[in-house]
Amino acid sequence: MTKYLVSFPSRAMVIEEKDFPAVADAAHAVIQEARDAGVYVFGGGINEDVRPVLVSGDGSASPDTYPETKEFNGGFTVLELPSREAAVEWAAKIAVACRCAQELREFQYDPLS
Repeated sequence: MTKYLVSFPSRAMVIEEKDFPAVADAAHAVIQEARDAGVYVFGGGINEDVRPVLVSGDGSASPDTYPETKEFNGGFTVLELPSREAAVEWAAKIAVACRCAQELREFQYDPLS
C-alpha cells in the first residue's frame, strides 16, 4: 500500500478560541477512526515554539532552515492506503474535522519502509 501525507499550514486553521475544543475532539475522532481502520501511520503538529535546526552533510548543525521551508508549521498525518481515491476520502474527513483545507501528497514507494 502507498503512504500519503495529509497536511495543513498553521495559517489555514482559522477558528475561534471557543471552537478549538470541538475541533480537537473532531480531529481526534478521525485519527481514532483511522487507527481502528488500520491505516494510521503517524501524525502530529509541528511544535512552533522550538526553533528548527539544519544539520548539514558534514554533520554540523545551525539554527537555520532551507529557505523554502521558513514557514514549515501546522499539522500532518501519514496514512497508508490502497488508493489515491481512499486518500482523498480520508483527507476530506480530516478537512471537515479541522475546519480547513488539507494538502494531500503521495510518498514514493520504498520497499524498506
